[in-house]
Amino acid sequence: MKKTIIATVLISTAGLAWAVNYAFSLPDVHMSYETKECVEVVNYADTNYSCENMPSKFHHIWVK
Repeated sequence: MKKTIIATVLISTAGLAWAVNYAFSLPDVHMSYETKECVEVVNYADTNYSCENMPSKFHHIWVK
């Protein structure tokens, strides 16, 4: 029983660490509030996204 609890805690901790790492690696896409178009893409991981090459998942940030 003790091994099962330890294994569950370790797997949960690893899953949480993966989810946090994934969330922090998503790029920020700055969108114009007036035109609703992309202004800038800020990459945090080793990716090369731009307004022409938008990522499928990103943090949406409204700017002037």
